Amino acid sequence: MTYIIIAFTALVSIQAFNRSEWFSKLQFNAYQVYHRNELYRLLTHGFLHANWTHLIVNMLVLFFFGPYAEKQLRAILPENIQQWYHLIFLFFYLAAIVVASLITLFKQKDNAWYNAVGASGAVSAIIFFFIFFNPWELIYFYGILPVPGIIMGALYLVYSHIMSKRGRDNTNHDAHFVGAVFGFIFPLFINVRLILLFLDRLLSFSF
Repeated sequence: MTYIIIAFTALVSIQAFNRSEWFSKLQFNAYQVYHRNELYRLLTHGFLHANWTHLIVNMLVLFFFGPYAEKQLRAILPENIQQWYHLIFLFFYLAAIVVASLITLFKQKDNAWYNAVGASGAVSAIIFFFIFFNPWELIYFYGILPVPGIIMGALYLVYSHIMSKRGRDNTNHDAHFVGAVFGFIFPLFINVRLILLFLDRLLSFSF
């Protein structure tokens, strides 16, 4: 399912690069969502990207972390629905796109000029799903610097919160933060006792 999502996202994004009407119709615009009930924008913006770099970075991260998330999701599902893990993973990914945008929706609901695109909220959810099960696994920051997942995750949340408060760039840091939190707690919706597994693996670190 990861590869289908990547292919579909790439197709939509690349087509939209040269079609301004696609961006106008599908991008996240809180004003349009809130005041004109264009709820579909909460989802469709996750398949658009601002440029090639934005698209490639998000899809590369999804390529590396998505298959693990699918495999781990299958392992924690009840046996009677394990065969549906691909669809449940798809639900997780799509839900992450929507949930990651909710804070921004209420912050920007009266700002007709605010727009956002990208799968970063959902991709953040996938990464933090990985961190939940592998808190001390090394994640290579920018593909170079190895950082334990739990440490990188904490720094990522702090950074996203600070940058959201500043609001000086064109990045939706709220979506990054909320998507990450959603991805981290998603396993608990399946089985709340998985928190014990996380704590066990967190405390099992040895110097």
